[in-house]
Amino acid sequence: MTALTEEMRPSGPDGAGAKPSLVLTAAEAARVVVAVDAWLLAYPWLRRAPRGDGHPVLILPGLMAGDASTLAMRHVLRRLGYRPYRWHLGRNVGPTPAVGAELPAAVERIARRNRSTVSIVGWSLGGLYARELAHRHPDSVRQVVTLASPYRIRHPGESRADRAFARYSHLHVWDGGREHVVEAIRRPLSVPSTSIYSRLDGIVPWRHCIEPQGASAENIRVRSSHLGIGFDPHVLWAIVDRLSQAEGEWAPFVPPRLLAPFFPPPDHPQEQVIHAR
Repeated sequence: MTALTEEMRPSGPDGAGAKPSLVLTAAEAARVVVAVDAWLLAYPWLRRAPRGDGHPVLILPGLMAGDASTLAMRHVLRRLGYRPYRWHLGRNVGPTPAVGAELPAAVERIARRNRSTVSIVGWSLGGLYARELAHRHPDSVRQVVTLASPYRIRHPGESRADRAFARYSHLHVWDGGREHVVEAIRRPLSVPSTSIYSRLDGIVPWRHCIEPQGASAENIRVRSSHLGIGFDPHVLWAIVDRLSQAEGEWAPFVPPRLLAPFFPPPDHPQEQVIHAR
Protein backbone atom coordinates (compact mmCIF):
# COMPACT_ATOMS: atom_id res chain seq x y z
CA MET A 1 0.00 0.00 0.00
CA THR A 2 1.41 3.38 -0.94
CA ALA A 3 1.09 6.57 1.08
CA LEU A 4 -1.14 7.99 -1.65
CA THR A 5 -3.48 5.00 -1.36
CA GLU A 6 -3.72 5.53 2.38
CA GLU A 7 -4.41 9.25 1.89
CA MET A 8 -7.25 8.61 -0.53
CA ARG A 9 -8.87 5.72 1.32
CA PRO A 10 -12.46 6.72 2.24
CA SER A 11 -13.45 6.88 5.88
CA GLY A 12 -15.83 4.34 7.27
CA PRO A 13 -16.16 1.43 9.70
CA ASP A 14 -14.06 -0.97 7.57
CA GLY A 15 -10.57 -1.23 8.98
CA ALA A 16 -11.40 1.20 11.77
CA GLY A 17 -9.05 -0.62 14.14
CA ALA A 18 -6.32 -1.40 11.60
CA LYS A 19 -2.80 -0.21 12.23
CA PRO A 20 -1.23 2.26 9.76
CA SER A 21 0.49 0.68 6.76
CA LEU A 22 4.09 -0.44 7.18
CA VAL A 23 5.07 1.85 4.30
CA LEU A 24 3.91 4.90 6.23
CA THR A 25 5.54 3.64 9.42
CA ALA A 26 8.88 3.04 7.71
CA ALA A 27 8.79 6.53 6.21
CA GLU A 28 8.22 8.34 9.53
CA ALA A 29 11.90 9.02 10.25
CA ALA A 30 12.55 10.53 6.83
CA ARG A 31 9.37 12.59 6.91
CA VAL A 32 10.20 14.16 10.27
CA VAL A 33 13.49 15.43 8.78
CA VAL A 34 11.50 17.01 5.95
CA ALA A 35 9.12 18.59 8.47
CA VAL A 36 11.96 20.10 10.50
CA ASP A 37 13.57 21.49 7.35
CA ALA A 38 10.22 22.97 6.32
CA TRP A 39 9.89 24.62 9.73
CA LEU A 40 13.29 26.25 9.39
CA LEU A 41 12.48 27.55 5.92
CA ALA A 42 9.00 28.76 6.86
CA TYR A 43 9.93 30.37 10.17
CA PRO A 44 9.96 33.96 8.84
CA TRP A 45 6.52 33.38 7.36
CA LEU A 46 5.19 31.84 10.57
CA ARG A 47 5.98 35.06 12.40
CA ARG A 48 3.09 36.58 10.42
CA ALA A 49 0.57 34.17 11.97
CA PRO A 50 -2.15 35.54 14.29
CA ARG A 51 -0.64 36.92 17.48
CA GLY A 52 -1.67 35.78 20.93
CA ASP A 53 -3.07 37.64 23.92
CA GLY A 54 -0.37 36.45 26.31
CA HIS A 55 -2.34 33.62 27.89
CA PRO A 56 -0.47 30.48 29.06
CA VAL A 57 -0.21 27.34 26.94
CA LEU A 58 0.87 24.00 28.43
CA ILE A 59 2.45 21.73 25.81
CA LEU A 60 2.55 17.97 26.40
CA PRO A 61 4.84 15.63 24.39
CA GLY A 62 4.02 12.26 22.90
CA LEU A 63 5.03 8.75 23.94
CA MET A 64 8.79 8.32 24.46
CA ALA A 65 9.34 12.05 23.83
CA GLY A 66 10.15 14.92 26.15
CA ASP A 67 10.29 18.69 26.15
CA ALA A 68 12.95 18.75 23.43
CA SER A 69 10.36 17.51 20.91
CA THR A 70 8.16 20.55 21.52
CA LEU A 71 10.96 23.14 21.41
CA ALA A 72 10.06 24.40 17.91
CA MET A 73 6.39 24.74 18.82
CA ARG A 74 7.16 26.59 22.04
CA HIS A 75 9.56 28.90 20.23
CA VAL A 76 6.91 29.88 17.68
CA LEU A 77 4.28 30.45 20.36
CA ARG A 78 6.62 32.57 22.46
CA ARG A 79 7.48 34.74 19.45
CA LEU A 80 3.78 35.27 18.77
CA GLY A 81 2.96 36.50 22.25
CA TYR A 82 1.98 33.40 24.22
CA ARG A 83 3.43 32.01 27.43
CA PRO A 84 4.31 28.40 26.57
CA TYR A 85 5.03 25.99 29.41
CA ARG A 86 6.95 22.72 29.28
CA TRP A 87 5.70 19.67 31.08
CA HIS A 88 8.98 19.13 33.07
CA LEU A 89 8.45 15.37 33.52
CA GLY A 90 11.25 13.99 31.39
CA ARG A 91 10.46 11.34 28.84
CA ASN A 92 6.79 10.47 28.47
CA VAL A 93 6.57 6.74 29.17
CA GLY A 94 2.85 6.64 29.87
CA PRO A 95 0.41 7.39 32.70
CA THR A 96 2.79 7.02 35.64
CA PRO A 97 2.04 8.19 39.19
CA ALA A 98 4.14 11.31 38.51
CA VAL A 99 2.00 12.20 35.50
CA GLY A 100 -1.19 11.66 37.47
CA ALA A 101 -0.02 13.85 40.34
CA GLU A 102 2.04 16.55 38.63
CA LEU A 103 -0.03 17.49 35.56
CA PRO A 104 -3.20 18.53 37.45
CA ALA A 105 -1.04 20.49 39.89
CA ALA A 106 0.77 22.16 36.99
CA VAL A 107 -2.49 23.28 35.36
CA GLU A 108 -3.74 24.80 38.61
CA ARG A 109 -0.38 26.41 39.34
CA ILE A 110 -0.07 27.95 35.86
CA ALA A 111 -3.65 29.24 36.02
CA ARG A 112 -3.05 30.88 39.41
CA ARG A 113 0.28 32.37 38.39
CA ASN A 114 -1.18 33.96 35.25
CA ARG A 115 -4.64 34.64 36.63
CA SER A 116 -5.93 33.06 33.46
CA THR A 117 -7.26 29.81 32.10
CA VAL A 118 -4.71 27.56 30.37
CA SER A 119 -4.79 26.27 26.81
CA ILE A 120 -3.34 22.76 26.47
CA VAL A 121 -1.68 21.40 23.34
CA GLY A 122 -1.07 17.65 23.48
CA TRP A 123 0.91 15.64 20.95
CA SER A 124 -0.19 12.01 20.53
CA LEU A 125 -0.31 10.49 24.06
CA GLY A 126 0.02 14.02 25.41
CA GLY A 127 -3.33 14.78 23.84
CA LEU A 128 -4.97 12.05 25.90
CA TYR A 129 -3.58 13.67 29.03
CA ALA A 130 -4.85 17.04 27.80
CA ARG A 131 -8.40 15.76 27.41
CA GLU A 132 -8.38 14.13 30.84
CA LEU A 133 -7.13 17.38 32.39
CA ALA A 134 -9.92 19.32 30.66
CA HIS A 135 -12.51 16.88 31.98
CA ARG A 136 -11.22 17.16 35.54
CA HIS A 137 -10.38 20.87 35.62
CA PRO A 138 -12.74 22.62 33.17
CA ASP A 139 -12.63 25.88 35.12
CA SER A 140 -8.85 26.12 34.63
CA VAL A 141 -8.67 25.02 30.98
CA ARG A 142 -9.37 27.45 28.14
CA GLN A 143 -9.22 25.02 25.22
CA VAL A 144 -7.58 21.79 24.09
CA VAL A 145 -5.69 21.17 20.85
CA THR A 146 -4.54 17.61 20.14
CA LEU A 147 -2.02 16.52 17.51
CA ALA A 148 -2.35 12.98 16.13
CA SER A 149 -3.89 11.89 19.44
CA PRO A 150 -5.78 8.56 19.23
CA TYR A 151 -8.13 9.35 22.10
CA ARG A 152 -10.81 7.06 20.71
CA ILE A 153 -8.51 4.05 20.74
CA ARG A 154 -9.60 1.21 23.00
CA HIS A 155 -6.43 -0.86 23.12
CA PRO A 156 -2.73 0.03 22.65
CA GLY A 157 -2.42 -2.90 20.23
CA GLU A 158 -4.18 -0.83 17.59
CA SER A 159 -1.16 1.48 17.39
CA ARG A 160 2.35 0.99 15.98
CA ALA A 161 3.59 2.34 19.31
CA ASP A 162 2.07 -0.53 21.27
CA ARG A 163 5.39 -2.20 22.08
CA ALA A 164 6.92 0.99 23.44
CA PHE A 165 3.79 1.61 25.52
CA ALA A 166 3.72 -1.98 26.83
CA ARG A 167 7.40 -1.84 27.76
CA TYR A 168 6.57 0.59 30.57
CA SER A 169 3.14 -0.76 31.47
CA HIS A 170 4.41 -1.87 34.87
CA LEU A 171 4.76 1.83 35.72
CA HIS A 172 1.26 2.80 34.62
CA VAL A 173 -1.57 3.59 36.98
CA TRP A 174 -5.21 3.92 35.99
CA ASP A 175 -7.48 5.84 38.35
CA GLY A 176 -10.64 3.73 38.35
CA GLY A 177 -9.25 1.21 35.85
CA ARG A 178 -8.05 1.45 32.26
CA GLU A 179 -11.48 1.06 30.69
CA HIS A 180 -12.87 3.82 32.89
CA VAL A 181 -10.09 6.21 31.85
CA VAL A 182 -10.46 5.30 28.16
CA GLU A 183 -14.19 5.98 28.21
CA ALA A 184 -13.70 9.25 30.09
CA ILE A 185 -11.19 10.55 27.56
CA ARG A 186 -13.56 9.72 24.68
CA ARG A 187 -16.37 11.85 26.09
CA PRO A 188 -16.93 15.28 24.51
CA LEU A 189 -15.26 18.13 26.37
CA SER A 190 -17.04 21.07 27.97
CA VAL A 191 -14.30 23.41 26.67
CA PRO A 192 -13.46 24.10 23.01
CA SER A 193 -11.46 21.29 21.45
CA THR A 194 -9.61 20.82 18.18
CA SER A 195 -8.23 17.51 16.95
CA ILE A 196 -5.54 17.85 14.28
CA TYR A 197 -4.87 14.53 12.52
CA SER A 198 -3.46 13.10 9.30
CA ARG A 199 -4.39 10.15 7.12
CA LEU A 200 -0.66 9.83 6.44
CA ASP A 201 0.03 9.02 10.10
CA GLY A 202 2.40 6.07 10.30
CA ILE A 203 2.03 5.40 14.04
CA VAL A 204 -1.62 5.59 15.11
CA PRO A 205 -4.85 4.87 13.17
CA TRP A 206 -6.17 8.25 12.07
CA ARG A 207 -9.80 7.16 12.55
CA HIS A 208 -9.17 7.07 16.29
CA CYS A 209 -8.13 10.72 16.24
CA ILE A 210 -11.51 12.13 15.17
CA GLU A 211 -14.72 12.66 17.09
CA PRO A 212 -18.26 13.83 16.39
CA GLN A 213 -18.18 17.57 15.87
CA GLY A 214 -20.12 19.61 18.38
CA ALA A 215 -20.91 23.21 19.20
CA SER A 216 -17.25 23.85 20.10
CA ALA A 217 -15.44 20.77 18.82
CA GLU A 218 -13.78 20.23 15.47
CA ASN A 219 -11.43 18.02 13.48
CA ILE A 220 -8.72 19.49 11.26
CA ARG A 221 -7.19 17.14 8.71
CA VAL A 222 -3.62 17.88 7.61
CA ARG A 223 -0.97 16.31 5.41
CA SER A 224 1.70 15.28 7.89
CA SER A 225 3.51 12.41 9.50
CA HIS A 226 3.00 11.44 13.14
CA LEU A 227 6.50 12.34 14.31
CA GLY A 228 6.64 15.50 12.22
CA ILE A 229 3.20 16.94 12.89
CA GLY A 230 4.52 19.27 15.58
CA PHE A 231 7.02 20.81 13.15
CA ASP A 232 5.02 21.14 9.93
CA PRO A 233 4.47 24.86 9.24
CA HIS A 234 0.84 24.50 8.16
CA VAL A 235 0.06 22.57 11.36
CA LEU A 236 1.74 25.23 13.48
CA TRP A 237 -0.33 27.88 11.68
CA ALA A 238 -3.51 25.97 12.57
CA ILE A 239 -2.45 25.69 16.22
CA VAL A 240 -1.71 29.40 16.45
CA ASP A 241 -4.99 30.25 14.72
CA ARG A 242 -6.92 28.22 17.28
CA LEU A 243 -5.07 29.71 20.24
CA SER A 244 -5.51 33.28 18.98
CA GLN A 245 -9.28 33.24 19.46
CA ALA A 246 -10.65 35.36 22.26
CA GLU A 247 -11.91 33.34 25.20
CA GLY A 248 -15.61 32.64 24.80
CA GLU A 249 -15.57 33.47 21.08
CA TRP A 250 -14.66 30.11 19.55
CA ALA A 251 -15.40 29.51 15.85
CA PRO A 252 -14.48 26.64 13.50
CA PHE A 253 -11.16 26.75 11.67
CA VAL A 254 -11.03 28.33 8.22
CA PRO A 255 -7.58 28.08 6.59
CA PRO A 256 -6.11 31.02 4.70
CA ARG A 257 -6.64 30.73 0.95
CA LEU A 258 -2.98 30.05 0.23
CA LEU A 259 -2.87 27.22 2.78
CA ALA A 260 -6.17 25.58 1.81
CA PRO A 261 -4.48 22.75 -0.20
CA PHE A 262 -2.74 21.61 2.99
CA PHE A 263 -6.07 21.13 4.78
CA PRO A 264 -8.26 18.51 3.06
CA PRO A 265 -11.90 18.23 4.15
CA PRO A 266 -12.00 16.53 7.56
CA ASP A 267 -13.49 13.09 8.10
CA HIS A 268 -16.38 12.34 10.40
CA PRO A 269 -16.88 9.18 12.48
CA GLN A 270 -19.90 7.04 11.83
CA GLU A 271 -21.66 8.35 14.92
CA GLN A 272 -24.34 10.83 15.82
CA VAL A 273 -23.11 14.36 16.44
CA ILE A 274 -22.73 15.01 20.18
CA HIS A 275 -22.94 18.39 21.86
CA ALA A 276 -20.82 18.79 24.97
CA ARG A 277 -22.60 19.89 28.11
